[in-house]
Amino acid sequence: MKALDSKDKQILIILQKEGRISVAELATRLNLSDTPCLRRIKRLEQDGYIQGYSARLDAQALALDVVVYASVRLTENSDSYAEQFEQQMALLDPVLECSVITGAHDYLLKIVAHNLLEYERFVKQSLGSLKCIASIESTVVLKQTFSRHQLPIN
Repeated sequence: MKALDSKDKQILIILQKEGRISVAELATRLNLSDTPCLRRIKRLEQDGYIQGYSARLDAQALALDVVVYASVRLTENSDSYAEQFEQQMALLDPVLECSVITGAHDYLLKIVAHNLLEYERFVKQSLGSLKCIASIESTVVLKQTFSRHQLPIN
Protein backbone atom coordinates (compact mmCIF):
# COMPACT_ATOMS: atom_id res chain seq x y z
CA MET A 1 0.00 0.00 0.00
CA LYS A 2 1.13 3.48 -0.82
CA ALA A 3 1.88 5.82 2.09
CA LEU A 4 -0.84 8.33 2.97
CA ASP A 5 -0.20 12.05 2.82
CA SER A 6 -2.14 14.63 4.85
CA LYS A 7 -4.80 15.12 2.13
CA ASP A 8 -5.41 11.36 1.91
CA LYS A 9 -5.84 11.23 5.69
CA GLN A 10 -8.24 14.17 5.61
CA ILE A 11 -10.28 12.40 2.93
CA LEU A 12 -10.48 9.25 5.05
CA ILE A 13 -11.46 11.20 8.18
CA ILE A 14 -14.27 13.02 6.37
CA LEU A 15 -15.55 9.97 4.48
CA GLN A 16 -15.75 7.94 7.71
CA LYS A 17 -18.10 10.53 9.19
CA GLU A 18 -19.89 11.60 6.02
CA GLY A 19 -19.86 8.76 3.52
CA ARG A 20 -22.48 10.41 1.33
CA ILE A 21 -20.63 13.71 0.90
CA SER A 22 -20.34 14.78 -2.72
CA VAL A 23 -16.95 14.87 -4.36
CA ALA A 24 -17.48 18.59 -5.01
CA GLU A 25 -18.12 19.32 -1.31
CA LEU A 26 -15.19 17.14 -0.23
CA ALA A 27 -12.90 18.85 -2.73
CA THR A 28 -13.99 22.28 -1.49
CA ARG A 29 -13.26 21.36 2.12
CA LEU A 30 -9.81 20.08 1.17
CA ASN A 31 -9.04 23.03 -1.10
CA LEU A 32 -8.73 20.75 -4.13
CA SER A 33 -10.46 20.67 -7.47
CA ASP A 34 -12.96 17.88 -8.13
CA THR A 35 -10.86 15.74 -10.50
CA PRO A 36 -7.77 15.37 -8.27
CA CYS A 37 -10.02 14.73 -5.27
CA LEU A 38 -11.87 11.98 -7.15
CA ARG A 39 -8.54 10.48 -8.27
CA ARG A 40 -7.40 10.33 -4.65
CA ILE A 41 -10.64 8.64 -3.57
CA LYS A 42 -10.33 6.05 -6.36
CA ARG A 43 -6.71 5.35 -5.40
CA LEU A 44 -7.67 4.95 -1.73
CA GLU A 45 -10.34 2.47 -2.81
CA GLN A 46 -7.97 0.55 -5.10
CA ASP A 47 -5.25 0.44 -2.43
CA GLY A 48 -7.73 -1.06 0.04
CA TYR A 49 -7.94 1.82 2.50
CA ILE A 50 -11.63 2.25 1.63
CA GLN A 51 -13.36 -1.12 1.62
CA GLY A 52 -16.86 0.05 0.77
CA TYR A 53 -19.75 2.34 1.63
CA SER A 54 -22.84 1.48 3.63
CA ALA A 55 -25.61 2.87 5.82
CA ARG A 56 -25.26 2.50 9.58
CA LEU A 57 -28.54 1.11 10.94
CA ASP A 58 -30.04 1.36 14.42
CA ALA A 59 -30.35 -2.19 15.81
CA GLN A 60 -32.97 -1.20 18.38
CA ALA A 61 -35.12 0.50 15.74
CA LEU A 62 -35.10 -2.87 13.98
CA ALA A 63 -36.04 -4.62 17.26
CA LEU A 64 -32.64 -6.31 17.52
CA ASP A 65 -32.54 -5.67 21.26
CA VAL A 66 -30.06 -8.34 22.30
CA VAL A 67 -26.31 -8.13 21.71
CA VAL A 68 -24.20 -11.07 22.85
CA TYR A 69 -20.48 -11.67 22.82
CA ALA A 70 -19.95 -15.41 22.55
CA SER A 71 -16.58 -16.96 23.35
CA VAL A 72 -16.13 -20.18 21.40
CA ARG A 73 -13.63 -22.98 21.91
CA LEU A 74 -13.12 -25.47 19.09
CA THR A 75 -12.91 -29.21 19.69
CA GLU A 76 -9.58 -29.33 17.91
CA ASN A 77 -6.97 -26.65 17.29
CA SER A 78 -6.37 -27.34 13.61
CA ASP A 79 -6.47 -25.43 10.35
CA SER A 80 -9.32 -27.55 9.00
CA TYR A 81 -11.56 -26.98 12.05
CA ALA A 82 -10.74 -23.26 12.05
CA GLU A 83 -11.52 -22.96 8.34
CA GLN A 84 -14.78 -24.90 8.74
CA PHE A 85 -15.83 -22.74 11.69
CA GLU A 86 -14.97 -19.44 9.98
CA GLN A 87 -16.81 -20.41 6.78
CA GLN A 88 -19.92 -21.33 8.77
CA MET A 89 -19.84 -18.09 10.77
CA ALA A 90 -19.67 -16.03 7.58
CA LEU A 91 -22.97 -17.63 6.49
CA LEU A 92 -24.86 -16.75 9.69
CA ASP A 93 -26.51 -13.31 9.47
CA PRO A 94 -26.84 -12.78 13.25
CA VAL A 95 -23.04 -13.04 13.59
CA LEU A 96 -21.78 -9.49 13.05
CA GLU A 97 -18.14 -10.11 13.96
CA CYS A 98 -15.89 -13.14 14.25
CA SER A 99 -12.41 -12.69 15.73
CA VAL A 100 -9.62 -15.14 16.50
CA ILE A 101 -8.52 -14.48 20.07
CA THR A 102 -5.90 -15.61 22.58
CA GLY A 103 -6.59 -17.20 25.93
CA ALA A 104 -8.95 -19.95 26.99
CA HIS A 105 -11.17 -19.56 23.90
CA ASP A 106 -10.42 -19.60 20.19
CA TYR A 107 -12.98 -17.11 18.82
CA LEU A 108 -15.07 -14.16 19.94
CA LEU A 109 -18.37 -13.61 18.14
CA LYS A 110 -20.61 -10.56 18.25
CA ILE A 111 -24.19 -11.72 17.72
CA VAL A 112 -27.51 -9.86 17.55
CA ALA A 113 -31.00 -11.20 18.18
CA HIS A 114 -34.49 -9.85 18.71
CA ASN A 115 -34.69 -11.37 22.19
CA LEU A 116 -33.03 -13.93 24.45
CA LEU A 117 -35.30 -16.75 23.30
CA GLU A 118 -34.22 -16.14 19.69
CA TYR A 119 -30.57 -16.12 20.78
CA GLU A 120 -31.07 -19.42 22.65
CA ARG A 121 -32.58 -20.99 19.51
CA PHE A 122 -29.68 -19.65 17.45
CA VAL A 123 -27.13 -21.21 19.82
CA LYS A 124 -28.90 -24.57 19.91
CA GLN A 125 -29.79 -24.83 16.23
CA SER A 126 -26.97 -23.01 14.43
CA LEU A 127 -23.90 -23.02 16.67
CA GLY A 128 -24.76 -26.17 18.58
CA SER A 129 -25.07 -28.19 15.40
CA LEU A 130 -21.42 -27.62 14.49
CA LYS A 131 -19.27 -30.56 15.54
CA CYS A 132 -16.13 -28.41 15.55
CA ILE A 133 -17.38 -26.41 18.58
CA ALA A 134 -16.42 -27.71 22.03
CA SER A 135 -17.96 -24.92 24.12
CA ILE A 136 -19.75 -21.58 23.91
CA GLU A 137 -19.68 -19.01 26.70
CA SER A 138 -22.15 -16.14 26.24
CA THR A 139 -21.95 -12.64 27.68
CA VAL A 140 -25.12 -10.59 27.21
CA VAL A 141 -24.71 -6.84 26.83
CA LEU A 142 -26.98 -5.05 29.31
CA LYS A 143 -26.32 -1.56 27.96
CA GLN A 144 -23.98 -0.26 25.30
CA THR A 145 -22.66 3.11 26.39
CA PHE A 146 -21.12 3.98 23.02
CA SER A 147 -19.85 2.44 19.82
CA ARG A 148 -17.33 4.04 17.51
CA HIS A 149 -17.36 3.39 13.82
CA GLN A 150 -14.56 5.75 12.83
CA LEU A 151 -10.97 4.54 13.03
CA PRO A 152 -8.41 6.91 14.55
CA ILE A 153 -6.28 8.29 11.72
CA ASN A 154 -3.06 10.04 12.66
